Amino acid sequence: MLTIPRKAKQFLTVLTKLLIVGGAFYFIYDRLAHNEQLDWSRFTTLLQQEQSFWYAGLLLLLTFLNRFIEILKWKNLTNTLSPTSLVQATEQVLSAITVALFTPNGIGEYAAKTLYFKKKSRKRIVFLNLICNGIQLIITVLFGIIGLIIFNILHPVLSTKAVLIVIATLTIIISLLVIGRNFTIKGYSVQQLTCKVNELPKAVHRKNMLLATMRYLVLVHQYYFLFLLFGITESYPILLATIAGTYFLGSSLPTFQFLDFAVKGSVAVFFFGLLGVNEWIVVFVATLIWLLNVVLPVTIGSYFVFKFKTKTTLH
Repeated sequence: MLTIPRKAKQFLTVLTKLLIVGGAFYFIYDRLAHNEQLDWSRFTTLLQQEQSFWYAGLLLLLTFLNRFIEILKWKNLTNTLSPTSLVQATEQVLSAITVALFTPNGIGEYAAKTLYFKKKSRKRIVFLNLICNGIQLIITVLFGIIGLIIFNILHPVLSTKAVLIVIATLTIIISLLVIGRNFTIKGYSVQQLTCKVNELPKAVHRKNMLLATMRYLVLVHQYYFLFLLFGITESYPILLATIAGTYFLGSSLPTFQFLDFAVKGSVAVFFFGLLGVNEWIVVFVATLIWLLNVVLPVTIGSYFVFKFKTKTTLH
């Protein structure tokens, strides 16, 4: 069997880290430098207003809470495997975000987190990450559908017939999942997955659900306060319903993290356009959310990527 010399391994490790971090920052620069819809002079003028200071402080607080809650979620789940400190959970989450930046639908996040654990625990870590992201997805879908229904009542986009078709389709999909719960794909079935999920303590699930709900509320209010900063005066319920609906639809589309703001922004432009919101405002809000929730954590996560050593495997 071919063995790689120790020095060569060290070189490959450093090269991989440089490619990950270098690639991450290149994609960030490329998205910002070549987006002609971003008028930074308008944004600079906006920041000079007196109330902007308070909005900026509030948005930074919400940005911190968004990732901190995600770290608490991950810590809550990994504690079922073995005790994980807040520092360890922070390192795992932020480095995973960095790796996930240029992988489809954040797949790299799963791979990055497994590297912090022993080989025998890695399948379990993938499963726990699935639980972590799964509950967030469920909450996004539930609130998103409610938001779309409210929006459609106020600003009809879909006809009654189209709404009924969507509801019928969802009902059929859920029914098929229930009926085919014993159907296996590569040895796994819906029922087996359900049993696996139920193996986790109920207290862990309750805490995971509570934290996921809190994180979702933090996220939608980031959007809400940004729209207020840009002078949008729509009522609180309408704005939140539109944000929830567009965030759900934007999240449903397969994409890369570095294109996230472009995908969500394009969906939002259509819906907020119906509310009379200027396109440049919608694009700016989507970009600022991306900067706060992706670029800022990636910047910090880059440090953890460079710091990572395979021998620091934890569990």
